[in-house]
Amino acid sequence: MNLITIFLLQAQTQPQAEPTFLQQYSFLILMILIFVVMYFFMIRPQQKKQKEVVKWRESLKKGDKIVTVGGIYGTVAEVKDTFLLVEIDNNVKIRVDKSSVVKDITDVQNR
Repeated sequence: MNLITIFLLQAQTQPQAEPTFLQQYSFLILMILIFVVMYFFMIRPQQKKQKEVVKWRESLKKGDKIVTVGGIYGTVAEVKDTFLLVEIDNNVKIRVDKSSVVKDITDVQNR
């Protein structure tokens, strides 16, 4: 018999050791770690930013300069529960939903 045959016979006759806890659940542990990392680096900061935007929208008052999702620049003329009256020119006012207001003009740099 050659060495390879002897080695194979010995490997077959030896009982296999039971896998350890880490060997059994390594995939599950890896998936949990990936989810935790994604939560702290992606989901949580996005939720925090969204809360800040909602808080900012609720704090809008007459005279604030805003930009809508559609790119309309204007000044808040009146604030209601769910919408704003925005003056976009002299005596030209439009009604926009509060959720369509994205940022303050003062945050935008002049180019």
